[in-house]
Amino acid sequence: MTAATRHDWTLEEVEALFALPFQDLLFEAQRVHRENQAPNTVQMSTLLSVKTGACPEDCAYCPQSIRYDTGLERETLMAVADVAARAKAAREAGATRFCMGAAWRSPKKRDIEVMSAMIREVKSLGMESCATLGMLTREQAKELRDAGLDYYNHNIDTSPEFYGEIITTREFQDRLDTLEAVREAGMNVCCGGIVGMGETVRDRARMLQVLANLEQHPESVPINQLVAVPGTPLAGQAPIDPFDFVRTIAVARILMPASAVRLSAGREQMSDELQALAFFAGANSIFYGEKLLTTGNPDVEHDRALLTRLGMRTAAGAPGALHA
Repeated sequence: MTAATRHDWTLEEVEALFALPFQDLLFEAQRVHRENQAPNTVQMSTLLSVKTGACPEDCAYCPQSIRYDTGLERETLMAVADVAARAKAAREAGATRFCMGAAWRSPKKRDIEVMSAMIREVKSLGMESCATLGMLTREQAKELRDAGLDYYNHNIDTSPEFYGEIITTREFQDRLDTLEAVREAGMNVCCGGIVGMGETVRDRARMLQVLANLEQHPESVPINQLVAVPGTPLAGQAPIDPFDFVRTIAVARILMPASAVRLSAGREQMSDELQALAFFAGANSIFYGEKLLTTGNPDVEHDRALLTRLGMRTAAGAPGALHA
């Protein structure tokens, strides 16, 4: 790795990156990307909602909150065999990592037992496993790791200063406590945030500063673009400027050179040109498949065609190929 990895970024330094002329920022991000990552390569993941809806939290962006009427049908925790079948199909379609999401504030003991069984099934297929289940205790994190969980996703969502405008049912520190429990258990961390929720550029800079100044950078940094779901408090939020979204990707790449930067929620609303710019800015991981928890995602064939047009290859395949 050529570029120095830092954990002491000041907010002023991060804001200065956001303020660079667009092409200068992308040039620097691409330079850092090529020094630390395989060029023209993207890692593919599939995300399955294994338990949908009825979450007691009040996250203003989330259609799974029990507090909002979004027309989402609640579903109980899926059977282990059904999840195993979906994971096998994802592997055959090209995913190398299978991520399971459940709409909980925090899982109960029985939930952890079932999730552990799901994780063992995914691992038996030779895939990396990932889960996002809400807040974890240290004991729960260790139990999931013992089952073979490779990655745990727990986003900080936004800056500490803007957090209370989006979520009131837990504190920003609660997020950091779960990340610490995951690290102590020996798992990889998947942690990013959401842009386009009405936050300022300073909030975006602050969010990335928090991530970049963690003792160890997240192995995966998902950058989500808000999907303004009808029925949620952010339903009427104006879309983020596409260039501002790409700027966020580029700054994340510069601050966290060795991390995978992932295009996550909101990709269905992105043009092919915007996604290509995001790849140039340093994004090198995507979720693919028909659903991203409860919001749409571009289908596999479209992703295959886009990667082929861009001359990109998956982490273990030929250009445009989606096989593992």
